[in-house]
Amino acid sequence: MRRVATMRGLRMRGAVAARALAALAAAAMLSASPASAQDGDRAAIERGRQKFEYMCEPCHGAGIGDDGRAMLPGTDALRIKYRGTRPALLTERTDLTPEALRVFVRQGVFSMPPFRPTEITDEEIDEIAAYIRDAASRP
Repeated sequence: MRRVATMRGLRMRGAVAARALAALAAAAMLSASPASAQDGDRAAIERGRQKFEYMCEPCHGAGIGDDGRAMLPGTDALRIKYRGTRPALLTERTDLTPEALRVFVRQGVFSMPPFRPTEITDEEIDEIAAYIRDAASRP
């Protein structure tokens, strides 16, 4: 009985690892492709800009915080976290794939709360990712 349970556990861990590997491979392919359909779709990028300004920019935008600090709270938190190894402004990040952004949005990070699909859809997250990638590619 114990051997059967152990084998079942190994199969389950193997399946989880396989799904994780497939997700990483998909993310790598998306980030490696020079231009996905989302990047080329100006309407999706514009919708992403509008949603970013509404949902993300209050914490992750440029400018001073309401408390007088030099940066907004999300931007400042990323500045502290990355210590100059990555840009603090999301619109300067070239490494945020839709999948990575979805993980941050759905699970939350540090003081950032998670957001439910009823608050922001996966399609809207994809559009925000397209907007961020587009903004980061501009001089």
